[in-house]
Amino acid sequence: MTSVNEQEAIRKLMVFLQEWDSAHKVARSQILDNFIKSNGKKTEPDLELEFSQGASLFLARLTVWLRMTYVYSTCLNKLLTSIGIFLSAAGGRRYLMEFLQMGGLLVLLEILGLNHPSEEDKRESVKLLQLIADTGRMYKEFICENYGVQSLAKFMATSNSAEAQKDVQVLLDCLGHENPKYQNQVYKGLIAVLPCASPGAQQLALQTLGDMQDVVGEVPLGLVEPVLGVLRSVHPEVQCAAIQLLKTLMAHKVRTALLEGLVALLTPPRKEAFAGCIDIAKDPTSLCLRKPVLVYIQQAAAAKAIGELARESAEVANELIQLRVVHGLMVAAGNLDHMASQRHASISLKYFVHTFPFVEECVKKALGHTPFQQFMDSAETWYTKINPFQAKELACNTVDIPGDMARMQPTGEQE
Repeated sequence: MTSVNEQEAIRKLMVFLQEWDSAHKVARSQILDNFIKSNGKKTEPDLELEFSQGASLFLARLTVWLRMTYVYSTCLNKLLTSIGIFLSAAGGRRYLMEFLQMGGLLVLLEILGLNHPSEEDKRESVKLLQLIADTGRMYKEFICENYGVQSLAKFMATSNSAEAQKDVQVLLDCLGHENPKYQNQVYKGLIAVLPCASPGAQQLALQTLGDMQDVVGEVPLGLVEPVLGVLRSVHPEVQCAAIQLLKTLMAHKVRTALLEGLVALLTPPRKEAFAGCIDIAKDPTSLCLRKPVLVYIQQAAAAKAIGELARESAEVANELIQLRVVHGLMVAAGNLDHMASQRHASISLKYFVHTFPFVEECVKKALGHTPFQQFMDSAETWYTKINPFQAKELACNTVDIPGDMARMQPTGEQE
């Protein structure tokens, strides 16, 4: 026999559920407002007490309404927030199971690909997916099995919200760890983000790729082109993240391919560099008269990266010399169209000259006494003293250090 109090509680629950079932959109929105206000951060026992041991009945109604209306609902955020109260409730794993059994996961993923939900709605969806992933490996696999990585990567690449992108990054990082069956899928999903137009997404993807190296092991060659491609970014934070990832990747088999790519970027084909030129006669007001800028930004970033990589490892420095990096740095140092290329190339070249005596000899012979002395006096400002004739000489240099010399041990950088 139930007590009078229990019977009254059950009656109130039934009245509440009937009110929900018969309510229109505006009334349901108000019910959700009241629920969110009164039940945030409640535990599973608290929610059961609130709903007279029938909290699952309300969760089921919320899930059904979500499935029916997520394509056009105007109160999607309230609905997702309400469901989040159940999924985040301490001791409430059964709520999560009930939500998944009713197809809630697929709805959350589909929301990310729709046009009409706001960034905040999609962010709320990501938060619920995070709650699911945090429950354990089986749930991470469930997300990945349902094309969750692709949905998340696409949203990360297209989102205009830095907060939403960060939430996605945290979730992808979670899916990439303690999830051996799908960690490579997550890794490739992050690679797919790199060519996007969002610098925030690029930076986060690069950082997460670096964080995943220990669990992924060997790196696919498909990473080389996208990572080198982001060196064209005009955003310093993206270039910095790319260089940090390059440093991490030097411990993997992909190193040689990356170093070859970096050296190649020092000497971009001239026709590629000026392929996007704007005719000033057609557009005299244009502030961007030439479009070699992206190629040259990439050239400058490659020169900077080469210097940093060489300083960290004598083995890498030797391999770069064998790849004719000295020739490439001299070409970049003579690029009068882009001062950043000249400056970074000069600074990196200085390291090789100061560290390897045979490089010093070759560069001194190629430059001549006076230009070489100017270079030695101040490599950081040397580019300001290069005239067009010297620049042409640099661009046409034929420095080619023999492989046996490149494998000689460095003497250590001189100050």
